[in-house]
Amino acid sequence: MTTKTVYLGGKGVTKRIAIGGGAPVSVQTMWKEGITDLATDNNKLDRILRELNDLSMIGCDIVRFAVPDIPSAQGLCLLAERTAMPLVADIHFDYKLALECLKGNVAAIRINPGNIGSVENTRTVVEACREQGVAIRIGINSGSLPKDLQEQIATGKITRAQGLCETSAREAAIFEDLKFDQYVVSMKSSDVNETIQCNKFYAEKYNNPLHLGVTEAGPLIGGIVKSSIAFSTLLNQGIGDTIRVSLSSSPENEVVAGINILKECGKRAGGVKLVSCPRCGRIGFDVHSFVDRWQNRLLAMDKDITVAVMGCVVNGPGEGRHADLGIAGTADKAIIFKKGKIVRTIDAKDADKVFEQELNSL
Repeated sequence: MTTKTVYLGGKGVTKRIAIGGGAPVSVQTMWKEGITDLATDNNKLDRILRELNDLSMIGCDIVRFAVPDIPSAQGLCLLAERTAMPLVADIHFDYKLALECLKGNVAAIRINPGNIGSVENTRTVVEACREQGVAIRIGINSGSLPKDLQEQIATGKITRAQGLCETSAREAAIFEDLKFDQYVVSMKSSDVNETIQCNKFYAEKYNNPLHLGVTEAGPLIGGIVKSSIAFSTLLNQGIGDTIRVSLSSSPENEVVAGINILKECGKRAGGVKLVSCPRCGRIGFDVHSFVDRWQNRLLAMDKDITVAVMGCVVNGPGEGRHADLGIAGTADKAIIFKKGKIVRTIDAKDADKVFEQELNSL
């Protein structure tokens, strides 16, 4: 389902990115710490900029920051001046915080028009975004439904998924009345089926780009499972233009999970595909630590290859036969193989060095 195109990135130096309209599905994450002190803490500012660059290198397209107060808005502006990563300001309750963020080079504003006071406040934010060329994301979740819809859900007249869809339609209508079309819609529930259904309902009626997410999805494993089911179901039906895997974990893990979901759904091509075995009772090569050391470096590489990290020489080259480059071994020896053929046998202590040499040669 092709939606209209919304561009994140205003008139400043922020990199512009297209959402919808046939553009590649983008991957988002949300920053996990406060930024109230960036104006006075240069070390923290520099660290966050480095980490934003690292996220970009592994494939992150957009990062959202909570902005609960003026110092946070000012901190976000400082970051936006110094990074090409599109940054989104997450605003609740106080529309003036959005206006403060728009003094900098933010790429988008996330608001829920229903909780920032009045239609007039929304109008003020919309006009400021229009002036700056900044997009808006409407963020609706199951905890922010209007009272009349909550009553209809409680009495069984409509489902919660229908309530989420109707709430989003009402909020979008405010923007349409203001002749503002540069907005993305997100409807999130912690329930996978509700998330799927509300997005399907909306996509059947409207052509606004959709931001997919299962809100409060949980810890690493449970959250990835929920997100994988919801996203793959929707993406395989052509629904969804940008995604965020919401985890009680690091932004890095959210991005890696999102990228892998897109790859498995055929929505992101190229780059290094990493396959690895889970290890077993055959005590062999330390797959886990090797993958931990190399995963992000591999994701950051501009190589369209498959890399296999296998636990033992018994099955390694065979099970990793399809890999362009693979490594496996025993406790003190390792083998390097390409397309299933062993090309080098080395001491395990030299594994990283030799692996890097072979990788660079591809």
